[in-house]
Amino acid sequence: MIRIRKAHERGHFDHGWLDTRHTFSFGDYYDKDHVGFRTLRVINEDRVQPGGEFGTHGHRDMEIISHVLEGELTHHDSMGNGSVIRPGDVQRMTAGSGIMHSEANNSASAVVHFLQIWILPDRKSLSPEYEQKTIPDPDKLNRLCLMASPDGKGGSVRIHQDVSLFVSILEPGKTLDYDLAPGRHAWIQIARGSVDLNGHLLTAGDGAAISDETALRLSAREKSEFLLFDLA
Repeated sequence: MIRIRKAHERGHFDHGWLDTRHTFSFGDYYDKDHVGFRTLRVINEDRVQPGGEFGTHGHRDMEIISHVLEGELTHHDSMGNGSVIRPGDVQRMTAGSGIMHSEANNSASAVVHFLQIWILPDRKSLSPEYEQKTIPDPDKLNRLCLMASPDGKGGSVRIHQDVSLFVSILEPGKTLDYDLAPGRHAWIQIARGSVDLNGHLLTAGDGAAISDETALRLSAREKSEFLLFDLA
């Protein structure tokens, strides 16, 4: 079964400095039919205007992944980390027992476009952790590249949950196949472009919840980037 979550159906808020779209219930947006999928709790597509920032705020008991598509996002946290997240980078924070952090677009002219992902951890009150890695575009081209996993294999960032997160940049006319093991589920999120998934057309911002399927076929109609979550 494949259930499509169209981009225009998402929650949407324009705060001036921030244009944000919520695939699942988040903050002031609540949709009883979309409060998450399996342990996947948040996919927010954010565009932060030059000079805009998420001021210092706290999280706990959540695995937080940031994937920048355009621009540069500056990060600071209560663990003493300070970094800039650029396209191709993946950042993972384990909020665990509690963390404070801020994010800002320090550019004078460029918008930051990124996906913020939250996954429920496999247990509460973990020690907070931070990790950031770069995945070059050639590693994603016409293949599924592991971006996050429970054991950090293949150079992926390590998350505390039975989830494997893949990223791919797929060229027009190219096709990828993915086999889901029995009892596993998947979520596909299109970051840009347009992709056929088992005969369903998905365009930028669309998502798809997948259960009781064993074979996924993804074909690009144009140069596209998407995320694939393999979930328990």
